[in-house]
Amino acid sequence: MSKHHPDLIMCRKQPGIAIGRLCEKCDGRCVVCDSYVRPVTLVRICDECNYGSFQGRCVICGSPGVSDAYYCANCTRAEKDRDGCPKIVNLGSSKTDLFYERKKFGFKKR
Repeated sequence: MSKHHPDLIMCRKQPGIAIGRLCEKCDGRCVVCDSYVRPVTLVRICDECNYGSFQGRCVICGSPGVSDAYYCANCTRAEKDRDGCPKIVNLGSSKTDLFYERKKFGFKKR
């Protein structure tokens, strides 16, 4: 996700023992490069990103998690799995713009 959206910021703190999760929409996707091919290494996230209401949430979008997150073989080979916690910390500009566009036209969430 962060490869295609340069405004997204990852946590990058020292990962702990918590395993990252993915929602139904993001299931099977590599956390770093969005590849659906050859999941290899299990994603570990820091304790702050897995605390309280964030526990069991999707690493990419924050929805309720369904399955475990994995790094693909290429990211593991390039050692991108050792860069730190891959949890997306901020909202992207596209989601923020969507919020204000909906607010402007008066659309309600279902």
